[in-house]
Amino acid sequence: MSSIYEKYKLKQVINASGRMTILGVSTPRPEVVEAVNTGMNHYFEMKDLVNKTGDYIAGLLNVEAAVVVSCASAGIAQSVAAVLVKDSDWLLENLHTTALEKNEIVLPKGHNVNFGAPVGTMVALGGGKVVEAGYANECSAEQLAAAITPRTAAILYIKSHHCVQKSMLNVAQASAVARIHNLPLIVDAAAEEDLQAYYQAGADLVIYSGAKAIEGPTSGLVIGKRKYVEWVKRQANGIGRAMKVGKEGILGLTCAIEHYLTAAKESGAEMVAKMTPFIDALNTLNGVSARVVWDSAGRDIARAEIKFDETVTGIATGDLVQALKQGEYAIYFRGYKANEGIIEADVRSVTAAQLEIISRRISELLKEKQA
Repeated sequence: MSSIYEKYKLKQVINASGRMTILGVSTPRPEVVEAVNTGMNHYFEMKDLVNKTGDYIAGLLNVEAAVVVSCASAGIAQSVAAVLVKDSDWLLENLHTTALEKNEIVLPKGHNVNFGAPVGTMVALGGGKVVEAGYANECSAEQLAAAITPRTAAILYIKSHHCVQKSMLNVAQASAVARIHNLPLIVDAAAEEDLQAYYQAGADLVIYSGAKAIEGPTSGLVIGKRKYVEWVKRQANGIGRAMKVGKEGILGLTCAIEHYLTAAKESGAEMVAKMTPFIDALNTLNGVSARVVWDSAGRDIARAEIKFDETVTGIATGDLVQALKQGEYAIYFRGYKANEGIIEADVRSVTAAQLEIISRRISELLKEKQA
């Protein structure tokens, strides 16, 4: 039988961009695949499955409560809806047709990002309205508090490399503001690796992607205080119906969390060792310089930063990034700084052999241009 790539005429991908949604995020371990398969081939009372797996995950993480959702974006929308609807049966069914006295979600301005979709869209799906606090380059606890009004329903904090990092208050500081004003704090920590830190810092609801650091199936995880998580669960009969997670996703993520908490993880130092021959090869190319850089959001993730002197390479870095997607393999990098002549390679999802293919392909493209 032909491979999936041949059958559907798909291009093979080398993923040097990290655990990104546009590339399918991650590749779960065999035990997780087995749990997914078990879920797909058996029936369950879904409410019972949601509750029992949630309790099991909460026990693993030493938090009050947990629930598996379809993805982190759904987690944001359902968490916002949860703090607006609470226990109201009317609002559960009429959220978007009812004028709410309190529907404002205060968010640091530097956190109002597009992670593949705008944060504000997820808030709006949950019935909320974003109110920005502070400025694009700073938000203190005082500036966060100043944005709170009688219409404020919650504070939302985005912990992500997409966000502005400098001059921003941390989760504990945001939690202190939330406590003073008797508001819930929602933290979106989709790609973060620590599954307990933000809950321990005082967040009422914390949202993770199931398929990124945890390396589960497409899914999301919401943990937090029991009252708030129960309100999130209620959204299964509200907006959550349109973003429901299947039995296979629930069991797959529960299994993935178990292994994530016990399995050895690739350290930043190990990533450096893997990428060093790759960096050395790139530094032999005319107009190219490469070095190790560390994750801007503070995670133990090392990446290769590749800088192109466009006056020497003769090709715009953005054009080079696009050309690398057009060969035998579609090679993807982190291209956030391509306009500055810089790209980054995330080596967590690539092999040493694939890194050799990447460096060879870059060399070929530059030689073609410089010929």
